[in-house]
Amino acid sequence: MVLDTNPARAPRGLDDAAVIRRSREDPAAFAALFDRHAPALHRYVARRLGDSLADDIVAETFLAAFSKRDRYDLGRADARPWLYGIAANLIGGHRRTEERHYRALARTGVDEVAESYADRVAARVSASAAHRSLARALARLSAEDREVLLLFAWAELSYEEVAAALGVPVGTVRSRLHRARKRTRAALGGVDPSALSEEAAGE
Repeated sequence: MVLDTNPARAPRGLDDAAVIRRSREDPAAFAALFDRHAPALHRYVARRLGDSLADDIVAETFLAAFSKRDRYDLGRADARPWLYGIAANLIGGHRRTEERHYRALARTGVDEVAESYADRVAARVSASAAHRSLARALARLSAEDREVLLLFAWAELSYEEVAAALGVPVGTVRSRLHRARKRTRAALGGVDPSALSEEAAGE
């Protein structure tokens, strides 16, 4: 049996932890992690901060991940919580930009992020955020509660994955999500804000 040693092909079929393990010996293998997760991460960040900042934050996220890959817990097969956690820290430096975006959206109803998307799926996702009342409610949430709500609703991470991403206990995630849902549900006419997925947005 001949082993495929081409770094561009070899990681295919491996879970994220295996790709990261391989990248410690063969740095080029790390590109597979970028190919796997950068598009979804970019959509997530762009919904929060806009396309131009998303480009920078995604690039910085993977640069940081690459430099920290020797410290990655290989017992975690899925690297998404780790990557979204890095991105969350970087997004934290742009909280004012994010809040200004939501306030402008609540005021005008125009979502500049949605206008900048090229593909229809991402546009439908952003359209769900264009609801003025939702934007107003998001702007009023604390940074911590908003982070949990959006990682759960937009990044589609589980409670445990959100906890891993933010480095907080699962109980903290549950309490923050409960608070965020309670504060935003009324603004959406009783609709659970954490249920706003791509499928719901496309209806």
